[in-house]
Amino acid sequence: MEDVPQGFPFKIIDTPGERTVLLQRNFEDETIQVEVDSSAPYDDEEQAEGNDDEDEEHSVKIRIPMVVSVSKGDGVCLEFGVSAYPDAIVIDSLSIKHPQGSDSELAYQGPDFDDLDENLQKAFHRFLEIRGIKPSFTDFLADYVANKDSREYLQWLKDVKSFVDK
Repeated sequence: MEDVPQGFPFKIIDTPGERTVLLQRNFEDETIQVEVDSSAPYDDEEQAEGNDDEDEEHSVKIRIPMVVSVSKGDGVCLEFGVSAYPDAIVIDSLSIKHPQGSDSELAYQGPDFDDLDENLQKAFHRFLEIRGIKPSFTDFLADYVANKDSREYLQWLKDVKSFVDK
């Protein structure tokens, strides 16, 4: 198990058998929940070609897709689609979810995030940073979800073996 870095503000909810890891915290009158998918922590297209001098570790750029939900007491929630890199948090999408909306309904995602006014984009990045979504935790999360994926795979192998041995 990875050591949680100092200043990491989230409670980690890691349910065995599920591929996602939930991070939760309260901030002022808000509840922040981050869903991290353990099956996709790396961006394979960032392979370095022709750089034999570099460590293999540096040939793959870490990218962790996350869904960050910020909700207040009335149940309305801002939902950010985020890609976390070691040097930046990239907001891919932003939508607002209402509690009376059905999960089967597709929420309007708003305009492409890149099309928003630059000052508004910066404000949303700062909004997330203040709530604890920071690139400094990306390496920890990448290691954590990679270890979770390995644990889940080993458990799956044990379950398959147990079934076959019956």
